Order: sequence, then structure tokens, then C-alpha cells
Amino acid sequence: MRPSPLFFLILAVTVAGGLLAAFVDPVTQTFERSPLGTLGVFVLVIGGWALSLTLHEFGHAVVAYRGGDHEVAAKGYLTMDIRRYTDPVLSLVLPLIILAIGGIPLPGGAVWINRGALRSRSVSSWVSLAGPLSNLAIGIVLTMVVAFVSMPVGLLVGLSYLASLQILAFVINILPVPGLDGYGALEPYLSPQAREFGMKARPWAPLVLFALIIAVPGFAQILWDLTDTVFGAVGGNETAADLGQAVFMFWR
Repeated sequence: MRPSPLFFLILAVTVAGGLLAAFVDPVTQTFERSPLGTLGVFVLVIGGWALSLTLHEFGHAVVAYRGGDHEVAAKGYLTMDIRRYTDPVLSLVLPLIILAIGGIPLPGGAVWINRGALRSRSVSSWVSLAGPLSNLAIGIVLTMVVAFVSMPVGLLVGLSYLASLQILAFVINILPVPGLDGYGALEPYLSPQAREFGMKARPWAPLVLFALIIAVPGFAQILWDLTDTVFGAVGGNETAADLGQAVFMFWR
């Protein structure tokens, strides 16, 4: 379970983005005077999202390992090396591009679990839940940091937006849609017929969901409303998160 050098490299880039974000003028609370501050917020969010993808998939893997599937160790899933989590383009590059374009955090990588090696249906459900729960935990931790630590406004809005993205990732991933973790948590308890249907729907169901998110503003707004409810419940600063999104998507 030793983290890979790549994990520490992404962490260092994220920290560097945070330091740049701290260059934002905390008095005027504008980003026009500090291009480095704007760049810092962008790097902070992109780097932080890459780290969360890694921790999401690591969460699946470590629960599976403790639940009986020791093959995940041989596959390198416990090294926190983001390259291990399937195709690097579909699992990392594409989600990051869509995040940068549309502000929607698509699920990225995946780990292949030998469900037959797991000790019970309950363990199988917890393997699926471990990923989105890691996003929820990261979102709560970032929210607590913003709430209790005094920091420059650039860092505050960047971390607030990153925290809200973690909550949104939790909301999306927990949906009972074949191919997402919410469905994976229910699947062990479904009838054979329902599992067969889910297996057939798994390749295209998430694509339909994401097409709805991108093409139907009202649908995306429902997800954001759910996110804001959870984000506010854990003490999130919605105004700071909205400003962070505006700075992150500076080309708009």
C-alpha cells in the first residue's frame, strides 16, 4: 500500500496550485490583478480532482482486498498510481477535460474486482460504496478546512469549489444507474433477471446519464440542487464555491 511517486507528484502540483492561488488580492477579492492567482485556482482544482480520482479507486481496491480479493494487490491498485486505473485517456484525461469544459465531475477510473472472491454480498456492496464515500469524506474535510482555517480568498474559493465538486461526485456516483457505484451497491441483492438487465445496460446507461447532464440544463440543475443541499448541510460556503467555479472556468 505504498503510494507511488506519481501520486506524490500530483500532490506537489496541487500544493503548488494552492500556493499560487494565495497570490489573489484578499482585499479587493478580484482576480483581474493576479493571473497567477487564477492559474493557481485552476491547477488546484484540476490537481485536487486527479487526487480524488486516485483515492476514489483506491477506496474500492482496499476494501476489496480486505474483503477477500487479493488480486487487486497484484494489479497495482493499492499503489495509488492513477495509471493503474484502466485506460488513462478514458479514465483521467477525458473526465478532466469535461470537468474543465462543463464543470461536471464525471467518474473517471475503475478497478476490476473479482466479486466471486469477496466474502459476502455485504462486502461487495461496501466495495462499491467505498469510492463515493471517499468523495464525500474529502468534501467534508475540505469544507472543515475552509470553515476553520483563515486563508487568502483565492485559496478559499478554490478549496470551496473543489469541496463542492467532491459532493457532486458523491451525488452522481451514488445514483442507482448501472455502471455507477450506487447500482453496484444494490446489485448483489437483486434478482438474477435484474442483474442480467443491469449487465446489458452497464455500457450505455452512464453515457445516457451524462448526455442528459450536459444536454438538459434542468437535469444538471437537479443534481446541483442536491449537491448544494448536502454541501450546505456540512457547512459549505456556497458563495465561495460559486466564485471558485467562476475563477476556475476563467475562459467564460
